Amino acid sequence: MHLPPYLNEHGISVEFAGFAMAAIGLFNVVGSYTAGVIGGRGEKRVPLSLIYLLRSVAVTVFLLFPVTTTSTLIFTASLGFLWLSTIPFTMGLVIVMFGTRYMATLYGFVFFSHQLGSFIGVWLGGKLYDLYGSYDPVWWMCVALGLFAAIVHLPIRERAAPAFAAA
Repeated sequence: MHLPPYLNEHGISVEFAGFAMAAIGLFNVVGSYTAGVIGGRGEKRVPLSLIYLLRSVAVTVFLLFPVTTTSTLIFTASLGFLWLSTIPFTMGLVIVMFGTRYMATLYGFVFFSHQLGSFIGVWLGGKLYDLYGSYDPVWWMCVALGLFAAIVHLPIRERAAPAFAAA
C-alpha cells in the first residue's frame, strides 16, 4: 500500500511503481508454487523461519542502498517471491498439527488474523508516516517483525497436537 508513494518520494515514477507492484504479484505465484513443492517434501518450520528472515534481509538491503529502478525491481521480485510463500508452510503446519477435519475452520482463523494484521500494518504505516514524515520507521519495524517471526517459528513442533493425536 505504501510502496508506490515511498518510491515516488525517491524519484521513481508512479508508472514504474505500478510496474514494481505487478512484479510483486508475478513473483508471488513463483514463490508460492516453490514453497508448496518444498513444503510437500519435508519439514515446514525451518523454511518458514527462513522466509521471514530473508524478508528482513531484503528490506534491510533495500533501505541501505540507493533507491533506483534496478534496486526496486530486485527488491520487489524478492519480496514477491517471499511474501505469499508462507502460505503453503502455514497451511501444512495446520494440517500436521490438527489434521484435515478442522482444516477449513482453523485456516480460516489463520487467514483472518493475517488480514487483521495487514489492516493494522497499513493503518499504522500511515499513522507513523503522518507522525514522522517518513516511511523509514515503518520499514525498520518490518525488519524487526520479520526477525521476531523467524525466531518464533523455529521452536514449533511439527507433530499432531495432543488433543488431535488420538483422532
